[in-house]
Amino acid sequence: MKTIIISGSGGLIGGEAVKFWHEKGYNIAGIDNDMRAYFFGKEASTGKNIDEHKNTLKNYRHFNLDIRDILQLFKIFGEYSGEIAGVIHTAAQPSHDWAAREPQTDFSINATGTINMLEMTRHYAFDAPFIFTSTNKVYGDTPNTLPFVELETRWEVDKSHGYYENGIDERMSIDNSKHSIFGASKVAADIMVQEYGKYFGMKTAVFRGGCLTGPTHCGAELHGFLAYLVHCAVTKKEYRIFGYKGKQVRDNIHSHDLINAFWQFFNKPRQGEAYNMGGSRHSNISMLEAINKLEALLGYRMNYTLLEDARVGDHIWYVSDVRKFQRDYPKWKYEYNCDRILEEMAAAECEKQKNK
Repeated sequence: MKTIIISGSGGLIGGEAVKFWHEKGYNIAGIDNDMRAYFFGKEASTGKNIDEHKNTLKNYRHFNLDIRDILQLFKIFGEYSGEIAGVIHTAAQPSHDWAAREPQTDFSINATGTINMLEMTRHYAFDAPFIFTSTNKVYGDTPNTLPFVELETRWEVDKSHGYYENGIDERMSIDNSKHSIFGASKVAADIMVQEYGKYFGMKTAVFRGGCLTGPTHCGAELHGFLAYLVHCAVTKKEYRIFGYKGKQVRDNIHSHDLINAFWQFFNKPRQGEAYNMGGSRHSNISMLEAINKLEALLGYRMNYTLLEDARVGDHIWYVSDVRKFQRDYPKWKYEYNCDRILEEMAAAECEKQKNK
């Protein structure tokens, strides 16, 4: 039986990939050392997700190791040499706020960890598709230079601009902008994944995610917009909005839809491709709009505070143009929009709190 190696196997995207490829009949070698608990605290731990994999998936094998540990990665890839059908690299330090606390930790995980995974794949599974979860933060704060119009509940790009209809495409420059420390480390990883495809001829793809979300997301204030918002709404905990009058817009893609995009690439891989991948015009929302929808779903007012200062380098408006991926993989379709995402996440959080 062929094996898929998945880093970050306890996280939102890695965990979704574990279940998806396991259901497709593959052995799964999952790599995750629950660094999320170190980044964001006990409530953000992926331990429960990892335990669920171990207890319910017969062909899942867990490796509690750090992707910065090249010797341990050698052992895993060497053990599965000849059996590796694909590598899905989702492990990361995901917060641009947290990265400023420990820049070396951030860079070593996001950049060095990624090149470690690439090297292992190059030496032990050259023909296997390599899928990497990048981020829209590779564009830095360049999206904030777009011409915006302030509406009642959101910022919007002026209708005269080329990005208004479909969102931001891959031609936006990644140069001469403030990326955040996190964004810079992800740029290094993003470019390297592309380069291993273009230089070495490997089958690699970069997916520059908007807001990746779903009911298994272990949201925290520093990372996981919708997951943490839903958590605060259900538990009646104060939610803090950082700047932009709460009208900042994010496009949200459900983990299920992203994994289906991975599956399309896996079955027909290309070399060194980069794709913007988010909710696009199909699924986007401002913070105020998300709060209004949650209040309607739950039947009471949320406890939130609007702060004046925005996070450094944070986007005012970001909507992904996914048409490049759709041209390359026309069978891929969305199954979730923001309404369905919020309904599912609110129900899951209510159930979680009930069972505590």
